[in-house]
Amino acid sequence: MSKNVRVILRQDVPALGKEGEVVAVKPGYARNYLLPKSLAFEATAANMRQLEEERRRAEARAKRDYLEARRRASQLEGVSLTFNARAGEEGKLFGSITSADITDRLNGLGTLDFEVDRRQVELEEPIKALGVYSVPVRLHADVKPEIKVWVIKGE
Repeated sequence: MSKNVRVILRQDVPALGKEGEVVAVKPGYARNYLLPKSLAFEATAANMRQLEEERRRAEARAKRDYLEARRRASQLEGVSLTFNARAGEEGKLFGSITSADITDRLNGLGTLDFEVDRRQVELEEPIKALGVYSVPVRLHADVKPEIKVWVIKGE
């Protein structure tokens, strides 16, 4: 009767486990499939220490990214942008206001100590009518402050 061996998965393996998990498998499965295909590596003491260190670094990086996003969000709270746009009788714009326009205006404010990328401005579709809009800006998966965008009739 063969004894199971412990391996650390390098990537998700269906019906076995997720990346970074330590799993026990039959020696033949490890020797003939997981190790040659670089799906796993042996769970030695040194590899376990390295895995734990990588996990700690990843957690610290995630926390740092989240805190930085919260700091940036505090700068965006209460920001209000006004666009003067040419519009027809029913308030329909000639043209539209896009996420790129909003990004240019945000970066041109001079009050932010970071650049906003246009992909962070989550405008589902370009603004094509006069009014007030709440536009979320995704700084992090869990941090989405909203800015007010006023579109008023201009000449």
